[in-house]
Amino acid sequence: MSLYDDAVLVLKSYEDQEELRQAHLDHLQAHPDGMWKSCGDGHITASALVIDPEHGRVLLTLHRKIRMWLQMGGHCEPDDATLADAAHREAAEESGIEGLILLPGGPVRLDRHHTPCAWHLDVQYAALAAAGAVEAISDESLDLRWFPYAEVADVADESVVRLLEATRARL
Repeated sequence: MSLYDDAVLVLKSYEDQEELRQAHLDHLQAHPDGMWKSCGDGHITASALVIDPEHGRVLLTLHRKIRMWLQMGGHCEPDDATLADAAHREAAEESGIEGLILLPGGPVRLDRHHTPCAWHLDVQYAALAAAGAVEAISDESLDLRWFPYAEVADVADESVVRLLEATRARL
C-alpha cells in the first residue's frame, strides 16, 4: 500500500471533524501528488504532540521558520510507509527522544493552516514519552521545552491547545 493509499484509509476511518476530514480527502482526490511538499496547492503533513502524562507536560518546539511553539511535525517523506510512521519519525527527529510510542487509535485531530511553503493539511497524532525522557534540540528548532498542561495556552496557539485537549481526552 502506498503512503497516499494509507492517508486516504486513515482519513476515511477518522470519525471526527467531518468538514475538515472531507477537505483533506477532497484535496487528495484532486491532487495525486497531494502527499508531497512539491504540491504547491498544499499537502498532507503529519505531526505528533509529545506528551509525558506521568508529569502532566508536553514537549513543544519553537519552530525556526514560523517562530511559534508547536508540536513536532512536518512533511511526509518517500520512506514513510504510513502517516503514523511519518508522525513518529518527525516526533523522534525533532524531539531527539528515542522510544516514543504513538497513542493508539489513529489521529487525535486534523488541522489546516497556511505556512511559508503552502497550505498544510495536518494529520495530528500524540506520542507518549517515557517518564524522564531527555530531549535534544534539532536544527529545525530555535528551542525545545517541556510545558505543564496548564501553561500551553500561554505560549501556543489554539490549534496546539485543541490538540492537547483531544490528546488528554483520549488518555
